[in-house]
Order: sequence, then structure tokens, then C-alpha cells
Amino acid sequence: MSLHLGLLGDANSVHLQRWAREMAQRGLRVSVVTARPAPMDGVTEQVVLPAIHRSSDWLFRVGAARAALDRLSPDIVHAHYVTSYGDLAARGGRHPLVMTAWGSDLLVTPKRSAWLRALTGWTLRRADLVTGDSADLLHEAARYRLRQPPLLIHWGVDLQRFAPTPWAGKPPLEIVSLRNWEPNYRIEAIVQALAMLRSRCPEAPVHLHLLGGGPGRASLQALVGSLGLADHVTLHGRLDDAGMAAVLARCKVSVSVPISDATSVSVLESMACGLAVVASDLPANRAWLSDAPDLLLPGDGVALAAGLASVLQGLWRDDARAAQVGERNQAVMREQGSRAVQMDRMLLAYERLASGLPAGALP
Repeated sequence: MSLHLGLLGDANSVHLQRWAREMAQRGLRVSVVTARPAPMDGVTEQVVLPAIHRSSDWLFRVGAARAALDRLSPDIVHAHYVTSYGDLAARGGRHPLVMTAWGSDLLVTPKRSAWLRALTGWTLRRADLVTGDSADLLHEAARYRLRQPPLLIHWGVDLQRFAPTPWAGKPPLEIVSLRNWEPNYRIEAIVQALAMLRSRCPEAPVHLHLLGGGPGRASLQALVGSLGLADHVTLHGRLDDAGMAAVLARCKVSVSVPISDATSVSVLESMACGLAVVASDLPANRAWLSDAPDLLLPGDGVALAAGLASVLQGLWRDDARAAQVGERNQAVMREQGSRAVQMDRMLLAYERLASGLPAGALP
């Protein structure tokens, strides 16, 4: 009989959708408990909690989440994002319980107050297994005295869909950002960098593709217009995998410059497509992009935009170097980045936990 996996997370997140689909393809029965519903392939049942309008609302969803889990009665409960769904799962009292940290839930939120740090520790210690997608995230999780050492599982990439296209067939310099239009991802700094590049090199045939979407559309459109970049920026918003892959196929450079981040799927997808990646100088990015340290950017605000403009100018001037970086990135992903491998490892962890065994050190 196949395992019944009960996921708690945002159903409108492409990451949770991919996780559910991968586990369904491996023969698991998958149910989802969510406060942000959306259609999901491979899910047998989706239980929708009352909507979340403010952070304090999570405290009032405990009863509904517990009732949903009791009715679904999954063999494994797996909560995605520690400081929201993780807390709901911890209070549900069902085991085995897995929690996956996404980044800000451990790297940012607990540092806002002693109370949030204590609550995060209480939540994590209820989990039978905690996973994360970067070494710094696991280090932070381990500080909370977990039941067993946290496990490195990154989201991985579908290497069949996200694959390189011939460099020679690409336009001279098309740039992509796959990050959401939220303050942490500093999309405005990317637009400002493009304006600086255009000012320095007006002859550069540069175009910026903004994917991801989010609440910042109106302000981004206004900024693009005020900087005279309407012909050089396309605001695509959220695209499915096929749409993202089509845009990536045109581009030579991908930019990801958040303030805080763990391993970014958008960085991995860009690498898999053979793009040169320019990113924030964060531990998770250094782990994947160490071959090109000059493309890792410190700083914020105006300093970040100016540094990014200089890096983009250098990559435009030295197309052969940009191609070489992209080739190295794609080679790294062939070796380490397969989503199928990561999900196979997660399935093994589920099976061990369901059998009453610790997940242990997985291959």
C-alpha cells in the first residue's frame, strides 16, 4: 500500500506544486492543507483553511488545520515553511512530522524578537526531521537542538525541461530575473542597473525580462517608464515551466540579488539553461557559483545597482567569457542539480520515517 503524504503549504507556490507532483509520480497518495489554494496536479484532496490576511491569523488556524489532518490521517505530515505551516503542523500533534525551511523562516523571522526565536525553536523540536536547501540554513536549524541532524535536500531542477540552447543563436544581451516582485528581491535595483548600463553604453542592444510577478507591478511599471526603458523591459509576471524555459532560452544572463536567501531554484534553473548568473554574495549562492566570484555582488541600494551595471557591462563586452561561465554552470547542474535525484532521496527519508526509523544519512 502506498504512503499517504499530507503536505501543508501554499498551494499557489510553484515549489509546493512541483513537490506534490514529484511525490505523486513516485506512487504516493498526496493531500494538501493550505490557506492559499490553487489547482495542483497529482493531489487527491486539497483542504482549504480560512484565508490569511496578517501574520497573527496563523494562530487562529490551528483548530482547522488539526481537524483537517485528523480527517485526512496521512502516514507522513510534511510542513513547508517553519514559521507558518510548520507551527500549524507542530500543534496538530501528528507524527512522523517533517518540516522544510525555505529561508527567511529561519534566516530572518526568528531574529525579529526573542519571542519569535523561542516559538521557532519550539516548532522545530516537534519535527521528526527538518530539511533545508543550503548549508547555512541547516546550520541555523541545528542551533535549535533538533531531534536528529537536519537533512540537505534542495529543490533541484527538471533537467529535461531546463536545458541549454545554442549560445550563438541568442540575441546579443538579453537578461532575465525570475524572482518575485517583492522588496527582498530588489527588482527595482535591477531596473536601475539597466538604466545605468544604457546610459554608459547606449549602443548596447540590451533587454530585461522580469518574471515572477507579485505586488510590485505598478511601481515597477512606473519606474520603467520614468527611466525611459519601456522598449527595453518586459514584465512577464508569473509563467509556467514551459514559459520560463522559453524566456531563458533567449537569455545569456540571469540576475538574482535578494537581501536574504537560501538556495534559489531560479538560480539553479538559470544555471541548468547555461546562463551566466549574477547574484547576491550570500552563502547559498557562493556554494553554487564559486567558479565566478566576481559575479557575486555585495552592497545594497545605489551601490548594488551600480555594481550590477558594471558587471553586466563586462559580460556584454566579453561575450566569450559569459558563454564560458554559462557552460560551467550547466556542467555543475548536470552533476549536482537533478530534481529527480533530490526527490528520490526525500522519498527514502519518508519511507524510513514511516517504518519508525530515523532518516539517517542519505546517499
